[in-house]
Amino acid sequence: MWQLVSGAYLGWALGANDASNVFGTAVASRMLRFWTAAVLCCVFLFLGAVLGGAEGMHTYSSLSKTTLNTAFLTGLVAALTVTVMTWRQLPVSTSQAVVGALIAVGLFHGKVELGVLGKVVACWVGTPIGAMVAAVFFYVVVGKIFNVLNLSVFQYDFVVRWFLVLAGSYGAYALGANNVANVTGAFVGEGMLTARMACVVGGLSICLGVITFSRGVMMTVGRGLVKLDAFSAFVVILSEAVTVHVYAMVGVPVSTSQAVVGGVLGIGFVKGVRTVNRRVLTNIVLAWVSTPVIAFAVTYGACYLGRAVGWL
Repeated sequence: MWQLVSGAYLGWALGANDASNVFGTAVASRMLRFWTAAVLCCVFLFLGAVLGGAEGMHTYSSLSKTTLNTAFLTGLVAALTVTVMTWRQLPVSTSQAVVGALIAVGLFHGKVELGVLGKVVACWVGTPIGAMVAAVFFYVVVGKIFNVLNLSVFQYDFVVRWFLVLAGSYGAYALGANNVANVTGAFVGEGMLTARMACVVGGLSICLGVITFSRGVMMTVGRGLVKLDAFSAFVVILSEAVTVHVYAMVGVPVSTSQAVVGGVLGIGFVKGVRTVNRRVLTNIVLAWVSTPVIAFAVTYGACYLGRAVGWL
């Protein structure tokens, strides 16, 4: 099953662009070292993929009709799209790249489940908004609790550091449970791959991306959009983790990057809109919009080319 190579490549691209966002704000605020965050991220991400990733697999396998060759094409185009965005150090949605490619394949075969697509798109819209609202809530509520505790500087530093570790580990678990379907979901169904095996292969490939090529995007989110202190970094990670975990239970893969950016914007609005780097925000939003469009166009053209040469 050589076609699975594109799924592994997509997992690497997702890890490089999305996965380490659960610890990106902590690393950018200098509360955790990059390698500490990367190892923790990989451990809990893999656990989430294996224990909670099957539901999202079923969503993607029902979105459109796929074969081994079209599944390979879907993964390859989505991975190339995300790789380009990663090279530009922009946090984008791997979910949108995959769905854009799957829609192209579905239209090529004349079958797209509009009900499933509508559910996915609605969750895309809700992801950054939900994380933004959660960030405002946690910033106010947890901040009041900290004020009541009246911690010393050393106690505060110790508590926040451990909160970052716990929230990041939870976020990594939620990421694995939610996003592993982006990597190998297209291979589930038609007897190509079982959901459990797809979760294992996808989880391992995402971890490889986290370790090898994730630092640049982490800094874009953690430093470029809003300047974050350690407490704000904790709130962002917690908000992202809760949001993504909710969608994992619903069974719809969403973008961790969008959840993180939503959380960061929530902090920015609490502190004052002027703290938000509008240029970076604009570039990120443009990348979100262009990602599914590019993936769709390239995949649709490749399908016709594949038919012309007798491959599809």
